[in-house]
Amino acid sequence: MVSIQRRLTALFMSLMLGLAAMPASAEDMNDDQINQRPSGMAMFGDAVLARPLLLAGTLVGTGLFVITLPFSALGGNVKETADTLVVGLAKSTFTRCMGCTETQDKWKDVQAAEQK
Repeated sequence: MVSIQRRLTALFMSLMLGLAAMPASAEDMNDDQINQRPSGMAMFGDAVLARPLLLAGTLVGTGLFVITLPFSALGGNVKETADTLVVGLAKSTFTRCMGCTETQDKWKDVQAAEQK
């Protein structure tokens, strides 16, 4: 039993270290990677895994926002709390292109604004 707990702890820690390194590597994308169309597998993974998890996160974040609203109002940071717990996840869930990374989606928004 102790061995399983140690293995799960090691797995969890390695996953957290891997996730901590992701934002740093996401900024190193060049123009070819940003403009590249998402593959079918990326779209499938996005539809089957990412979107349902983001939707669940949006619902949980909305619940947390409602619960913490009195404290946020007293602290004067309702907008920041809403942006963090609800708006960011909702944008990723409902407006991000299918299979695109967050960086690709932001870049496409910038290009669309420049064309106007």
